[in-house]
Amino acid sequence: MKVYGITNCNTVKKALDWLKANNVDYEFHDFKKLGISEEKLNEWNDKAGYEKFMNKQGMTWKQLDPAIKESVKGVAEALPLMQQKTSMIKRPVIEDNGFLFFGFDESSYKQHFKK
Repeated sequence: MKVYGITNCNTVKKALDWLKANNVDYEFHDFKKLGISEEKLNEWNDKAGYEKFMNKQGMTWKQLDPAIKESVKGVAEALPLMQQKTSMIKRPVIEDNGFLFFGFDESSYKQHFKK
């Protein structure tokens, strides 16, 4: 299982704490240190659609120049922007044998990980 995020994000901290408390093994991929590949963003987009993981509620989006925000019309503009500004990706992203989840939701985690 792989968890993508940034270490200073409170939502990522909650998710990692939950995984540790429930003895779920994971590998952590830090967006700030390792970035994210175009291929991975395309894979997530193919599975879920970029709207599902593009965080327009966060400060990174809110602080963008209005012209840049206006220019995001679809996947062709959204994915390169998220690759450049990884803080715009909803966190954490969890991949586990076909399971793809964005954010932290304890009930979804319980349903998937407690078998």
